[in-house]
Amino acid sequence: MLNKFSPTQLLGMGFAFLQRFQQQRIRTFSLLFAVGFSLTLAVSACSPSASNNGTQQTTSPSPAASGTTVHIGYQKASTVLYALKAKGELEKAFAASGSSVTWSEFPAGPPLLEALNAGSIDFGYTGESPPIFAQAGGVPLVYVAYDPWSPKAEAILVPKDSPIKSLAELKGKKIAFTKGSNANYLLVKALEKAGVQYSDIQKVTLTPADARAVFERKKVDAWAIWDPYLAAAEAATGARTLADATGLAPNRGYYLAAKSFVDAKPDALKIVLDQVKEVSNWAKNNPGEVAKFLSPALGIDAPVLEIVEKRREYDVLPLTDEIITKQQEVADTFYKIKLIPKEIKVKEIVWQGKVNNS
Repeated sequence: MLNKFSPTQLLGMGFAFLQRFQQQRIRTFSLLFAVGFSLTLAVSACSPSASNNGTQQTTSPSPAASGTTVHIGYQKASTVLYALKAKGELEKAFAASGSSVTWSEFPAGPPLLEALNAGSIDFGYTGESPPIFAQAGGVPLVYVAYDPWSPKAEAILVPKDSPIKSLAELKGKKIAFTKGSNANYLLVKALEKAGVQYSDIQKVTLTPADARAVFERKKVDAWAIWDPYLAAAEAATGARTLADATGLAPNRGYYLAAKSFVDAKPDALKIVLDQVKEVSNWAKNNPGEVAKFLSPALGIDAPVLEIVEKRREYDVLPLTDEIITKQQEVADTFYKIKLIPKEIKVKEIVWQGKVNNS
């Protein structure tokens, strides 16, 4: 029966796992995911907050990029793209050729990839889970680069006075997490390591905001969550980390593009990636400034976000065989626990072009 879902329905299913829209088809993936996600965070001067804020300007790209309009999808929690929009550097990079850039804001990765499927955007960034749902639904997307993010940026928390001291003690316990998220994958791998079956826990699937509420009221025994919600909960409640993702889950982010854009405008794609790389390097070296910029956008205190920034990584890197294998493991795990309706091969949609690592 699951095989009858259309691509848009399957992406809706992913959104169910991430935000707060859950009705007939699965539709809840949290806006806050991308913060986590997907995550990734923001930077620099003030940026207009319109959903479709097209700007026109550009660099001196190769002729193939001339006259191009590049449509970028971003999330406020997606630091690098949000910062790139705020700075206007991509517009400057395309200006000499008379090309232009439009920006569309999304609350999370799955609806961003729905827009990519519909042809509304050419390029975007999400956490590791949304592209898996999208590929399973037949969305024509391509992985073009990855962001290391950090395994320290997600964890399984227990209340500070909890008697639980080990992962093995999670057997039979109530655990909150966002279904289909990176934290869902972490939970599965952590239980495997402890010899506990996924079926042996009581699953409480909630958005981050709802999960924190039940966690603080001790209605659940543990919570699998990512930054900045992880850091915010630690600061506010003194929650104790039972295990982070180190050695268990990669917790990476991915830069994704429409296949049609990759095929028709490879030079424009390279210009985008070069600019993304520059802003990524800026964010890597300025955690305090990133935290201050992000704070009003996310409603989280800058000191908490600075903790988040200092334990995450930034880069724009090519997908090696090792990275593809790890992402395949995430896809296989989601198929195994029936979150996607069919097996997929991640390597089939990986860009063969070159990312500039300088």
